[in-house]
Amino acid sequence: MAAENAGANAPTAGEYIQHHLQHLQMNFSFESVKQTSIVDFSLFNLDSVFYSIVLGVIGCFVLWSGARKATSGVPGRFQAAVEILSEMVENQAKGVIHNAKSRKLISPLALTVFVWIFLMNFMDMIPVDLIPQIWHTAGPELGFKDYMRVVATADLSTTLGLSCSVLVICLYYNIKIKGLGGWAHELIAAPFGNHWALWPVNFLMQMIEYLAKTVSHGMRLFGNMFAGELVFMLIALMGGGWALSATGVGLAIGHVIAGTVWTLFHIMVITLQAFIFMMLTLIYTGQAHDAH
Repeated sequence: MAAENAGANAPTAGEYIQHHLQHLQMNFSFESVKQTSIVDFSLFNLDSVFYSIVLGVIGCFVLWSGARKATSGVPGRFQAAVEILSEMVENQAKGVIHNAKSRKLISPLALTVFVWIFLMNFMDMIPVDLIPQIWHTAGPELGFKDYMRVVATADLSTTLGLSCSVLVICLYYNIKIKGLGGWAHELIAAPFGNHWALWPVNFLMQMIEYLAKTVSHGMRLFGNMFAGELVFMLIALMGGGWALSATGVGLAIGHVIAGTVWTLFHIMVITLQAFIFMMLTLIYTGQAHDAH
C-alpha cells in the first residue's frame, strides 16, 4: 500500500527528466523566468553562472597554491602533479605555437581552461539527485524556483561562451601578429588567391570557417556532457523504479551495475573532453599566428 501511494505521488519518468533538465533561470532584474525561445538574451542560467565561477575560483586557487609552494628540492605529490600538468600543456603548446612570447600567455591560459573545464565536468560525478534534492527545499525558502543543474558544461550557453572567448583571443592574435591591414588582406586573399573577383568568395569562406570552428568547439563539449548527464538520469530512474516496485530486483542489480560502469567510463570522458577543448584552444590560437 505504501509503495502504491509513493508511486501515485512520484513524478513520471518524463516529468523527472524534464525537471532535472530545467535551469534556474533569471532575468537581469533577478526575477525567476523561464526560457521560451531557443535564443533569448534577456535571461541567464543562474546555476551555470554560479557553479562555473565557483569552480573557476577553485581551479585558479589550486594552481596558485601549487606555484606558491613550489621548491627547487624534491617536490611533494601536489607540486609534482601540478608540474606534470603544466609541462604537459607547455609541450602541447610548443608543438602548435612557435612564438615563445605568445606562449607565455597562451600556455597558462590553456592550463587554466583544462583545469576549469575538468572541474565543471567532474560535477557530473556527484549523485544526480543530491544537490537538486537539497535545493528542492532550500531554493523556495530563499525565494527561488526549485530547479538546479550542477554541470555547467552541459549548458550550451556556457560552452558557446567559452568557445566565443577563444574566438576573441584568436582575433586578437591575428591582429597582433599580422597587423590589422595584414589580417584584413588575409580575409579577402585566402584561401583561393589574391584576385579581386575572388575577394567575396574568400571573405565568405573565412567567415564560415570562424563560425564553424567556434560553434563546433562549444557544441562538442556540450553534446558529450549533456548526453552523460542524461544517462545518469536514466540510471537514477532504474533505482527509482526498484524503490517503487516490490519485485524490481532486476532493476536494483541493473542500477548498481550500470551506475558503476558508466561512472568509470565517464571519468575518462570528462578528462578527455577537457583535454580536447584545451587542445583546440591551442590549435586555433596557433592558426592565428600562421599566415595563409
